[in-house]
Amino acid sequence: MKKAAISTTCAYCGVGCGVSMQPQAEGFSASGEVSHPANFGRLCVKGHALGETLSLAGRLLQPEIDRQPVSWSKALDAVANGLQDVIREFGPHAVAFYGSGQLLTEDYYVANKLMKGFIGAGNMDTNSRLCMASAVVGYKRAFGADAVPCNYQDLIVADCVILTGSNTAWAHPVAYQRLAQAKKERPEMRIIVIDPRQTATCDIADLHLPLRPGSDAALFCGALNAMAQSGKLDADFLQHHTQGADETLLAAQDWTLAKTASFCGLTTAQLLTFYQIIADSDRLVTLYSMGINQSSSGVDKCNAIINLHLATGKVGREGCGPFSITGQPNAMGGREVGGLANQLASHMGFTPEEIDRVGRFWMSDNVTQSPGLNAVDLFRAIEEGQIKAVWIMGTNPLVSLPDADRVRAGLARCPLVIVSDIMRDTDTTRAAHICLPALGWGEKNGTVTNSERCISRQRAFLPAPGEAKPDWWILSQVAQRLGFADAFAYQHPAEIFREHAALSGFENHGSRAFDISGLAQLTNFQWDSMRPLQWPVNAANPQGTARLFTDLQFFHPDGKARLIAITPQLPMNQPTTAYPLVMNTGRVRDQWHTMTRTGKSARLMQHISEPFCQFHPDDAPHIHSGDLVRVASSHGWLLLRAQPDSLQPRGSVFVPMHWNSQFSQQARVDALIEAHVDPLSGQPESKHMPVSLRHWKAAWQAEVFMRGSHEDHPMPPATAYWSRITQPGVTHYTLADSSMPEDWMAWLSEHVGTDRWVCQSARLGDEGFNLLAWSEGELQLAFYAHRQHPAPDRQAVVAAFTQPPGTAQHRLALLAGIAASGKAPTGAMICSCFAVGERVIADAIRQGCHSVQQLGAQLKCGTCCGSCIPELKKIIVGQLATLTAGEDQ
Repeated sequence: MKKAAISTTCAYCGVGCGVSMQPQAEGFSASGEVSHPANFGRLCVKGHALGETLSLAGRLLQPEIDRQPVSWSKALDAVANGLQDVIREFGPHAVAFYGSGQLLTEDYYVANKLMKGFIGAGNMDTNSRLCMASAVVGYKRAFGADAVPCNYQDLIVADCVILTGSNTAWAHPVAYQRLAQAKKERPEMRIIVIDPRQTATCDIADLHLPLRPGSDAALFCGALNAMAQSGKLDADFLQHHTQGADETLLAAQDWTLAKTASFCGLTTAQLLTFYQIIADSDRLVTLYSMGINQSSSGVDKCNAIINLHLATGKVGREGCGPFSITGQPNAMGGREVGGLANQLASHMGFTPEEIDRVGRFWMSDNVTQSPGLNAVDLFRAIEEGQIKAVWIMGTNPLVSLPDADRVRAGLARCPLVIVSDIMRDTDTTRAAHICLPALGWGEKNGTVTNSERCISRQRAFLPAPGEAKPDWWILSQVAQRLGFADAFAYQHPAEIFREHAALSGFENHGSRAFDISGLAQLTNFQWDSMRPLQWPVNAANPQGTARLFTDLQFFHPDGKARLIAITPQLPMNQPTTAYPLVMNTGRVRDQWHTMTRTGKSARLMQHISEPFCQFHPDDAPHIHSGDLVRVASSHGWLLLRAQPDSLQPRGSVFVPMHWNSQFSQQARVDALIEAHVDPLSGQPESKHMPVSLRHWKAAWQAEVFMRGSHEDHPMPPATAYWSRITQPGVTHYTLADSSMPEDWMAWLSEHVGTDRWVCQSARLGDEGFNLLAWSEGELQLAFYAHRQHPAPDRQAVVAAFTQPPGTAQHRLALLAGIAASGKAPTGAMICSCFAVGERVIADAIRQGCHSVQQLGAQLKCGTCCGSCIPELKKIIVGQLATLTAGEDQ
């Protein structure tokens, strides 16, 4: 009998897709939950691959003290005693918690309550500080509350959608695919992409504005001025429902067409087209993300966007609004419970009235009286010795924080570092004194809130592995040992949710946007079966609220929204002679954050296998594709695979944010970022760091495949460059070094122990060396070295570990790095859903498949999640141009 599927919520981005996990003979398969309002059955490739990330390889399964396993009782006593010792000697402000948008709302709530309500200090911050803190402050300044007014349906029905600071096609694929479908059904809809880079998101754009990096606020101030000049402001709305319009419009008058074009690096024709589309659009949505928020003036950029919507009356209506989309699955949930250091709880701050209210609700007389330190300042305080104990939960700050090497050095000096995580070996767990095994996605039970304020259930479908426990349980156990047993006597996450919901409505009376008091009386069964719904959920809105401000009432005391006069500023760090290029950072299509989950999936490693640096060929004409390049800033350096691309704007480079010390030797991009932050939000400027590029001369490069998992080969061969590529049942490294071994056999014997096996080798003159190592007829190792980057057929090599070649001819083919059939490799993976490579796609185009639909019919590529469609179109254009050129000759 087939077991029933479990409905849960995706673990990745802020779109918050519903996922159906279907038990299989071995493991689970993931598919989209058809009834979930965030995705209606769609999933991106990462979501489809969720079942491939559930293995226990590398998991932290027992509590550890100084890397040695201990009992839960001993670990919890050590945490509580350590915190008590620090508080007794240095006071509560010497303790800090650092959380994550990966935590469930129930976990977040308990952590915030313990830190701010009972330990009595505000030093509870989160990695959400790195992605959406500026959006929070922008909304609060404008609306009086951290309240996203829109929903995903607004994207579908808008006349115009502006995508700014977001490669939505890769970072939020399902939202993008819904938008792409709407554009297909309503061709009159206009899509505008604002991005210095020409990304995959531009595929559906009617207008791409490749503006000067960091000049977004000026662009929107110019648009506001243009709307005023052309009579497109909503005078009635401004008069009756806003304040600050006169000052804001006066400040915007400076941003003439010519000045805006010059400041933004755009033509006046581009700006006029932009302004005309806005003027012609009755329904306008602006979707913005990290490219806006991650700035030293991110709050002003957010308010420049909101100003345009308020001034034209495009808020509180269907198909209208400024829409900040979050990067993590529960960044919004963290905002709801007070996970940021400048929040107390339930959208309350630190006024005397709010402190008193929360204290009475929690029945605590020790509620902190002031905000704590935000992420960058918090870790700086650790470095300076002000914070003596830090508890890090579900995040990897030694990879994700700016100036990450300085953070690492500071953490090494901290007397007590506690880490709750699912993985045993991360950059951050390596710095921990105490490691606590937490449940991972698929094992824990609770709620998350997505970018459109939709609360969804995350349901467990796997048993707890080893001794792993829920985060809320771990926190509650420590709280009880600290003497707060009555306030932390939780037995079930539904109890925590009910308390959280009750606090949201406590003495609210409509004064706070966040109110889910209508859910405070749910039984455990009702909570477990709860369907997705958008807050507020209360007596006035028992079924939830799709769109805010439809009554044109805002959350400032006078009920009016605020326009904020903006003075646009460029990023703090500007290029110099030593560092002439600007580095932008971001996501790639198939990876997530620091790869502790997606890095487990071989499928997700095939699209982009190594950390890379993308740059315009004219900025480094001596560096070619496949070379290694040294990217340096005033704070550090990286060693990456070169990827020249004529679509990359001159003067800038792009480097992905994902690779950590477990996957590459020197690719932690945030080690290069200076810790400049927005003074209002504390969010770091991660998108604009001056760097230099230099060709790194490799004497040789290689690919090595070894039988067994990464746990069998945790240390790569000692080379100047290495990067690990996940493969099924095989450990795969790319390598490079600056000096050629005198004796390849001796080098391999020393580094990988080939003297244990029967070896078959081929010397390629002075250019390279290949070797296969066998034991009892099974392939143990395959090694391909060359002066240039070798290109063995990876698929064929990996297959040989389970199906060894049966003839001498086939073994010789494998030694040469080619498939036994003699077929060429499939090429770079384009469609991860169906494992369709670039060469296969190119062959199909040459045989007559000249559209995405034809390719899909023949190869299936582009027919599942749709994330590869922009790349398919690009390949079609390139191949057809080649075919046309050949015909002309």
